[in-house]
Amino acid sequence: MEYTAETEQKEREAAEAFAALYRIVARLRAPDGCPWDREQTPLSLRETMVEETYEAVEAVTEGDPAHVREELGDVLLNAVMTAYMYEEQGEFRVADTLTELAAKLVRRHPHVFGGEGYPGPQDAARAATADAVLSQWDAIKRDVEGRKTKGLLDGISAALPPLTRAQKIQKKAAKAGFDFPSMQEVWDKVAEEEQELRANLDPLSAAENPSAAPAGKDRIEEEIGDLLFSVVNLSRRLGVNAGVALARTNEKFLRRFSYVEKALAEKGLTPGAAALPDMDALWNEAKRKGL
Repeated sequence: MEYTAETEQKEREAAEAFAALYRIVARLRAPDGCPWDREQTPLSLRETMVEETYEAVEAVTEGDPAHVREELGDVLLNAVMTAYMYEEQGEFRVADTLTELAAKLVRRHPHVFGGEGYPGPQDAARAATADAVLSQWDAIKRDVEGRKTKGLLDGISAALPPLTRAQKIQKKAAKAGFDFPSMQEVWDKVAEEEQELRANLDPLSAAENPSAAPAGKDRIEEEIGDLLFSVVNLSRRLGVNAGVALARTNEKFLRRFSYVEKALAEKGLTPGAAALPDMDALWNEAKRKGL
């Protein structure tokens, strides 16, 4: 990458902006700062950090750059605020977080920066595809950084949302060769799990499969989990993030239901008092309008 005067100017502006954010966070946490900010701890900010991240993802999905800019700022604030709290405790500095990140990025991109047996960008053919880069990334974590785990899947955080964690589990297992060979088998697995769920819900199926039905809540919960896991696998194979896909559908449902609610209100009705066919008609009307 050519280092131009424009690049240098942007780098300087970014450094100045980050320094200003650091000063603001320090002021908020000062003894005479904001009472709310001073009460926060790394533990108390966990939920806010997750919420702000999801809001940033939603803004990216909406394709509104101004909204993305705002939400990414909120994500940065939570990250810097949390790091500053550890700085206050003497555990590490905010600068240490940035320095460690920068070093890790350089270390894990030897095909760009050189190092670890890579002469540099001219040897980029050794990591010419995204899959090759990811394999190299994992190898560096394991062999260079010494991030050993008991099993291939042990490093996947249990704090991840279930859909995200399921997709990450499947992705790692697939990289090790544990995956359906064809898309048809993926579809077949979804159908199989649906049938198993139906069998456990339908008492009539007991005649054909006495061990399957009827089932208690625990078994039904397990079968629904299996069905969801298979759908997440389908999503992964299609290159779609299951969590993002579901979030989009949630928003779509909210928009359409809001339309139904407003249309009913104009007639002096509420959803609870309206007939289902009437609500269905308004729902389809919302669909036609692209909501």
